[in-house]
Amino acid sequence: MQSVAVVALALLETVQAFQAPVMKARTTAVQMFSEGDIGVLPPLGVYDPLGLIETRNMRRYEIMEIKHGRAAMLGFLHVILIQAGARFPGFLSPSAGLKFEDVPSGCFASLEALPTAGWLQIMLTTCMLETGYFFYEPQTEEKAPGDIGGEVWLRYEDPEVKTFKLNAERQNGRAAMMGITGCLWHELLGVNALYPTGGLSGAAPPTIF
Repeated sequence: MQSVAVVALALLETVQAFQAPVMKARTTAVQMFSEGDIGVLPPLGVYDPLGLIETRNMRRYEIMEIKHGRAAMLGFLHVILIQAGARFPGFLSPSAGLKFEDVPSGCFASLEALPTAGWLQIMLTTCMLETGYFFYEPQTEEKAPGDIGGEVWLRYEDPEVKTFKLNAERQNGRAAMMGITGCLWHELLGVNALYPTGGLSGAAPPTIF
């Protein structure tokens, strides 16, 4: 449990890099979401149980949701591939003699297997991504929420197609955030991330206590 706590603290430290940049104070009225806006979808519609829409800068929250949804989609896809046995060839850390195939498939176990230098590389790359020095353009006030792909990224000229794609991304991101959270909880409970009931073979899950 001590090692799990260490990994959890490391995740909390790293996740700060996924926070959306602090937006400058707006001089206009707070954005009000209504039916038909991107991300406002059935069955919930305008869902605001905490009353944040009237008191907060919802643009920042929208940017954060899109970013976390994209990260969660990549994370959940990664869990599926790793559980299926997919591995890169060669060494993950030649100095430590660690091959990719030697890394365990568990979410927490794989994090614990990484050497310190690997963690530093991941954090450095994340910071470069977040600040716009690598791979994509940073989010700015002038761009629509989530528009960080630059000029070479695919654009949809048909407004209806674009709206459908953006809503699909938002819904898939929300599902992925729930999915990756479920995977982490499964492992904390001592069962497989994807198959908590024992897997496709029907075997009984391991005893927790």
